[in-house]
Amino acid sequence: MSALSYISVIPTAYSSQPVEIVERKGIGHPDTICDALAEQLSRALCEFYLDNFGLVLHHNVDKALLWGGISKPQYGGGKIISPMEIFLAGRATSEYKGINVPIEELVEQSCINWLNSNFHALDAVQDIKLHSLIRPGSPDLVELFLRQEKTGIALANDTSCGVGYAPLSELENIVLQVENSLNSVETKALYPETGEDIKVMAIRHGSDIVLTISCAFIDRYISDIDDYVNKKLQLTRLVEKTAGTVSNKNIHVTINAADDVDADSLYMTVTGTSAESGDDGEVGRGNRVNGLIAPYRPMNMEAAAGKNPVTHVGKLYNIVAQQIAHALVQEMDEVTEAYCYLVSQIGRPVKEPRIVDIRLSLPDGIDINAIQGPVDDIVNDKLGKMDQIRQLLVSGELLVY
Repeated sequence: MSALSYISVIPTAYSSQPVEIVERKGIGHPDTICDALAEQLSRALCEFYLDNFGLVLHHNVDKALLWGGISKPQYGGGKIISPMEIFLAGRATSEYKGINVPIEELVEQSCINWLNSNFHALDAVQDIKLHSLIRPGSPDLVELFLRQEKTGIALANDTSCGVGYAPLSELENIVLQVENSLNSVETKALYPETGEDIKVMAIRHGSDIVLTISCAFIDRYISDIDDYVNKKLQLTRLVEKTAGTVSNKNIHVTINAADDVDADSLYMTVTGTSAESGDDGEVGRGNRVNGLIAPYRPMNMEAAAGKNPVTHVGKLYNIVAQQIAHALVQEMDEVTEAYCYLVSQIGRPVKEPRIVDIRLSLPDGIDINAIQGPVDDIVNDKLGKMDQIRQLLVSGELLVY
């Protein structure tokens, strides 16, 4: 069944707003760690289910909490006094057709592998304590999930909504580019003193851009206070250069604004994340599926990470809404800006939203009725290819944080 889109026109283009705020929590932020580990566990479960049963079984492991540890950083290298503790909770099929699923083993392997692959100064075994709190799902949701095996049609396991927009603004691209660059393998090789816990808060006011960046410096690579100040200055120059490749606006960069050099109060860590002592984390409190926190844009509060990639619309609809909005801008010359809102109904086919609301920025004089057909074609094409989203999620080619 094809979806019919409700189309309306945006009265004011996003780019014309005088003020814009955009944030990104980098991969080492406690909230992003929780998102990543929940998503890695979902991937590990999917791979096990597919290898052993030929299909993805019911699971939603989208509840995770990071309880920060206690550390004592110091120049030249400090120590972890109490490890960070991570609690992974949710529901997963633990037995199917007489075969047990080694959930605790999958939790440990997936978490340790991700942490070791994404941190260069953290020991995933010594510095982290993992807790597996996964239980079987409720019989009604498991049965709803398994109906697809008989019918070949995935049914929504929740009544939820998803939102997406395109294109990204210049400021949004700056934020993504800066964090991705600072946490790249190349940057860590050149600047090993930079930890992975990097948060970028960006403000645009007219033609002025202010970037306030939090970066957890790693103590073993800092010899004294002067070395810290010099390396922070180097990092400031690097951010200015990176942001300058995206925008020619006036860009002002501040790193670790709370530092008090005179009091020797600096943002240093042992492992490269504030989770070792200063902060805790939770799934769903960080970046949306496009990697950004943009309060001037439509967002919903779904925690996409860890939800199953087959029937959970809280994950799938946010991704496909992004794809629809992007395709509308890319494929239709009339469209300069697009927003997509999708709402599901539990038990209804995932590919058949209860409503599709499309909002577009269009030149004056464009008749909405004249573009109804092309819009519906794009919407139905993306909804019809939702199985590809599952494949990309399971392979790790598509991230939701």
